[in-house]
Amino acid sequence: MDASPEDSNKKDKAPPAPSYWLTRFVILRLLGVVYFFAFLSLATQVQPLIGSHGLLPVPLFLERAGKHFGSHFEGFLQLPSLFWIDASDATLAAAAWAGVILSLLLLFGFANSILLLVLWALYMSFVHIGQDWYGYGWEIQLLETGFLAAFLVPLVDPRPFPRRPPPLPVIWLFRWLAFRIMLGAGLIKIRGDECWRDLTCLYSHYETQPIPNPLSPYLHFMPKWFHRGGVLFNHFCELLVPWFSFGPRLGRHIAGALMVAFQVILILSGNLSFLNYLTIVPMIACFDDSLLGRVLPRRLVARAESAAAEALESKSQRIGSWALVALVALLSYYPVRNLLSSHQAMNTSFNRLKLVNTYGAFGSVGKERHEIVFEGTADQVLGDATRWREYEFWCKPGDPLRRPCVIAPYQPRLDWQIWFAAMSRPERYPWTAHLIWKLLHNDPGALSLLANDPFPGSPPRYIRAQFYRYEFAPPGDPGGAWWKRTLLGTWIPPLSADEPRLLRFLAAYGWLPADRPR
Repeated sequence: MDASPEDSNKKDKAPPAPSYWLTRFVILRLLGVVYFFAFLSLATQVQPLIGSHGLLPVPLFLERAGKHFGSHFEGFLQLPSLFWIDASDATLAAAAWAGVILSLLLLFGFANSILLLVLWALYMSFVHIGQDWYGYGWEIQLLETGFLAAFLVPLVDPRPFPRRPPPLPVIWLFRWLAFRIMLGAGLIKIRGDECWRDLTCLYSHYETQPIPNPLSPYLHFMPKWFHRGGVLFNHFCELLVPWFSFGPRLGRHIAGALMVAFQVILILSGNLSFLNYLTIVPMIACFDDSLLGRVLPRRLVARAESAAAEALESKSQRIGSWALVALVALLSYYPVRNLLSSHQAMNTSFNRLKLVNTYGAFGSVGKERHEIVFEGTADQVLGDATRWREYEFWCKPGDPLRRPCVIAPYQPRLDWQIWFAAMSRPERYPWTAHLIWKLLHNDPGALSLLANDPFPGSPPRYIRAQFYRYEFAPPGDPGGAWWKRTLLGTWIPPLSADEPRLLRFLAAYGWLPADRPR
């Protein structure tokens, strides 16, 4: 039976298959932004954090790891890193700045598999030897995202719009990544803290999050109905919306828009490093060119259309894409099992290359904010009249009169670790004693991690760490304060450079010989 003219018209009006030329372009540019800030925070902090004279020196770490695993080669197999070959300060700095330069190339539109694999290998090399400073969930998330991106582009052609079309299987893998990130974050909240179930977590979250920003105090003092609505919106975006990432075009676009909007809200309400920018990257895969073509510059859209018209399929790229799908499917077993488990782990990798991981954020929310404040004095004898001067960090709360800062997507890593240390005891964070030792000698590297030097002429005689409870001062405080604080006690008692207990402690960790004044 011949088709009627009406049927033919229906076929003519059928929407074209989605294309992803603009999708790939946006994913790669945003990934370039994330890589840039990740490597920039490395390049500017690598020496004082993990250099040979850093707070946690890499050469000492690699030496001990090699002994633990039996040899340097076995250590490399367990912790793959280029720095098993050479971990000198010059090599660490060169690798970090090379990452900055390659990130800029990616940001400016030059991307191929080779460049993206180099970026991935460089960053993985730092993550595996970064110790406390590189144990955050977004480190493995960046590695998984960067590895997927290497299959989104041709092997060699670096042009923003190469002749090879974006592989659809890789687009689906980005959606699978976004799905796991959001669902993992939602489930860990529901399972992890009662306040997410009774809708009260935001009563304290803006105040107790790692590094608040200038908007955080205003959000904190919003009415309770606002906070409870915020938790409901959180659950909606993390537990329900991700399921529509794989559906028809309209639902997929709406899901992508809601998830991106949720990340933008998180960016506006705090300083969560580059996490939220990175999380947006796979969410862009929910959009195709039919939507992006309406919001991006017309000139860019025309270039994408021209490239699509001249595109040539690549058999090798198609094989590589489906091989990646098979690998991700295989490695997804443990992350999926973890998502289904009542004992769900947060931000965990199940393979040494961090290729397919499980994620989550704020499984529990603190009800009070505690801060460690380091103070020094030049007085030779301690007493009630001793004048103590405070060290300020780049962004974490200190001086109650100082306004919360905006620093993300850059991450001051010492600030973050001090936030974690304030939840525990000094014994759990031994590098805090190493930091005190360095400040007792006005070490330039350690001081570069701080916002001020209270003793520019000569080092202090004693340093101590005080323990405070911090609360937001109400907006419009007559004294101009952003915080009010209450002293709870001493976290580390006053120490001097010749204190025997400090010297024994540093010697036990192998830090003393390298750090003696020269």
